[in-house]
Amino acid sequence: MRTYEALPNLKHRMILSLIHACGIRRSELLNPQLSDAQSDRGLLLIRQAKGKKDRVVPLSTKLLESLRQCYVQYRPKGWLFEGQDGGQYSEKSIQLVFKQALAKAGIDKPATLHWLRHSYATHLLENGTDLRYIQELLGHNSSRTTEIYTHVSQHNLQQIRSPFDDL
Repeated sequence: MRTYEALPNLKHRMILSLIHACGIRRSELLNPQLSDAQSDRGLLLIRQAKGKKDRVVPLSTKLLESLRQCYVQYRPKGWLFEGQDGGQYSEKSIQLVFKQALAKAGIDKPATLHWLRHSYATHLLENGTDLRYIQELLGHNSSRTTEIYTHVSQHNLQQIRSPFDDL
């Protein structure tokens, strides 16, 4: 079971799902407004991310459907995710949601929200996504920052066929 599936609250599940499914930073989750979720294009606009740059990340069909359900249930006014009393969600609240998800899932190992972002990048790499695309999706300025994921995944190395086998 994924950590966030242990949460009964749809908004909390969506917060963690979006970080994991889009590889966004905790701070980047706070800023999207409703209009930044471009469902017709399957994209989420991340404004003023790290380095004060804007970027877009793809939203899966499954994630879009869940975001729609979240909208219907909570009816946010401006921000994609709002606190109980409206207004922008806080970083502290997101951290508490993550800790609650870990506890409910019975995970007692040390974990961070940023690991969800790392999982996203690692999964992309394992599925054959070019490192340059991963760099763009994560909003890294330097390809060297993105290259840390190449040593994390041994799956791709195991899939390489030696030219010697064709001799």
